[in-house]
Amino acid sequence: MKNYSIYILICFVFGWNMLLSQSQNNALKFNLKGRVEVRDTGRPISGVSVSNDMGVFVVTNGLGEFEITTRVGDHLIIEHNDIETLWYDVEKKDDVLILVEGFESSPTNRSNSLPDIASRHQQLLDDAETFMAKDIEKSIDLVAQSIAILGKRGRKKELARSLSKLGEIYQYHKQLDLAIDNYEDALENNKTISTSLLLGRAYNLTSRFKESIDLLNPLLKVKTMVPNQSALLYELLGDAKKGEGKTKEAIDLYNRGLLIAEKNQNTSKMIDLNSKLADTYSIENQSMEAEAYYGNSLQLATQSEPKRALQEKEKVADFYNTKSRFNEEINMRKSSLQELEKLNAPNVGLKKLELGDTITSQRINYKIANAYISQDKYNEAIPFLEKSIVEADSDDDLVVQKDATRKLSEVYKVKGDFTKALDTYQTYVALVDSLYVRKEQEISRANRFNREIASAQNRLTGLEQERELSQSKYELALTEQELVKESNKRQQLVIYSLILGLLLTLLAAFFFYRSNQQQKLANNLLALKSLRSQMNPHFIFNALNSVNNFISKSDERSANRYLSDFSTLMRSVLENSEEDFIPLEKELQQLELYIKLEHSRFEDKFDYQINIEENVQVAKFQIPPMLLQPYIENAIWHGLRYREEKGELLVTIKENSTDSIIITITDNGIGRKKSAEIKTQNQRKQKSKGMGIIQKRVAILNDMYTDKVDIKISDLQSDGTGTKVLFILKREK
Repeated sequence: MKNYSIYILICFVFGWNMLLSQSQNNALKFNLKGRVEVRDTGRPISGVSVSNDMGVFVVTNGLGEFEITTRVGDHLIIEHNDIETLWYDVEKKDDVLILVEGFESSPTNRSNSLPDIASRHQQLLDDAETFMAKDIEKSIDLVAQSIAILGKRGRKKELARSLSKLGEIYQYHKQLDLAIDNYEDALENNKTISTSLLLGRAYNLTSRFKESIDLLNPLLKVKTMVPNQSALLYELLGDAKKGEGKTKEAIDLYNRGLLIAEKNQNTSKMIDLNSKLADTYSIENQSMEAEAYYGNSLQLATQSEPKRALQEKEKVADFYNTKSRFNEEINMRKSSLQELEKLNAPNVGLKKLELGDTITSQRINYKIANAYISQDKYNEAIPFLEKSIVEADSDDDLVVQKDATRKLSEVYKVKGDFTKALDTYQTYVALVDSLYVRKEQEISRANRFNREIASAQNRLTGLEQERELSQSKYELALTEQELVKESNKRQQLVIYSLILGLLLTLLAAFFFYRSNQQQKLANNLLALKSLRSQMNPHFIFNALNSVNNFISKSDERSANRYLSDFSTLMRSVLENSEEDFIPLEKELQQLELYIKLEHSRFEDKFDYQINIEENVQVAKFQIPPMLLQPYIENAIWHGLRYREEKGELLVTIKENSTDSIIITITDNGIGRKKSAEIKTQNQRKQKSKGMGIIQKRVAILNDMYTDKVDIKISDLQSDGTGTKVLFILKREK
């Protein structure tokens, strides 16, 4: 238990030393980097003086940055003519961001200040939009610049806009995976409805319909969404449901979007939704409904824009084709050719607006020819095929030229004109070879383009990773100023809690120790009581043997006298049987009475003396009851009894020190060695019960009272005769 207490004390001292050591380490100097900027605009403030408790003084540069040698616990003083003096407590070694509110630079400073970051950022994104179709590398580079000017900290909204614009660029150039990655990154930095709609469209284009629905469904609960966004939301959800084959749900969503578009006179969206409703009804083989919605979309498109009307006409013509209404298809496509002629762009392909087709004169002529062939009107088909081939050759459209040439060869073959069929087929074979070479070139260009795109994306990824590494520091800097005092309180709370915990541990250890000692004392008292209860019967048994000896000799007077003395002795022994210690004076009285009894029995065997030195104050010493008796008994029964001549038993008490005395019991009997030799076989097997009890009692009492009694047994003479028992009895302080 003592070791346990020492261990707790060591833990307490060690914990306290750790706290002191940490405090000393925090006082070490280090270089702190920081930046001072306007909270609202993020514009850096130059010429700001920063000083600390050590007297170190620095000034921010043109980027509002500074570096100062300081220590944890120092106070930074931030001063400038145009701002109110600020104080900052240094709690960590991380970079700091000092945000200033209501800063207005003076005329002298304004001319030297950097351009507003927000406006410069937006200008770069606008330029990226301009170059999106013409120069993808230039467009991506402009986005990279827009990210770079944001610095390494904060500005999540601007960063999200840059990433969203980058996604639009990739989506325009059909790099949908990269587009999705950037849209997702943009939403991680700042969730906006516009970016969510862009990502939902990209998911639909890559057939990730479930992800699109999971992303867009929560937006249905947004009450602040503008009508155009709401209509687009229903359209995208309808596209996703149609992609999953849930056409009825898609129709319902399209109709809800159409209702919003009609209410807000959004003609473009009305055309899109009518067209998609027609497509969905067509999938369900509901021709009447499909034709009605196609009619609506075509009418709206005709009133809106000629190019958009042309696209809808081609969609309606494709619908007629699926229903084998070839004459209506032919008339519709001829009308489309007339529209192309009116636009004075018969050979210029319109941009594919995600409707699954490319609208050109050669392709329309090719489709008209196919419609005639489906009716076995080969003579009518041939002029349109020939015109398609000529126009495709003029536009260098090898795909349509190849398909039209092959189809023309088949028509000649069906008509029986095998010569023309063979010539046309040979032309077709040559076109296939040319197309194969071109495809290889296109694949090579595509690979090179993909590498360039990957390189540009890697640059942006590296830039973004650098921002992410510093993002955590930025966020910590924003909250550090508000949490400094709270941090101090928490640190103090931790220290106080640790000290309290150690004190409680020590207190618990003390109570545990005291409880253990009390339990040990109770156990010792129980053991002493048990030993005393064994000692008394042992003594009585030996005394009764002596009485029995007188009776056996018919010595009635001696027996009566012995019994009288014995009863006096027993009364005294029983009175002191419950005590751990009794006055030495009482113990000597009992001892003298016991020796007298034994002397009356063995009168011819020994004489005895009890000598007490005059300077010994017997009354001041305590002794365990019946401690000396077993040794007297051993001296008589195992030493003096076997002498041929009369022996002598001597008990002396003398002073050892001011706090202890020496009690010596000596006899000149046969000695321990010779006594052991003459014992019977049965006696050798048995140990003295009284001596064993005494040894246990002394051990327990010494443990309880700190070595109060010391006993040493030795031979009296060098030849082994006689026995000397030495007691050192300490006085209780």
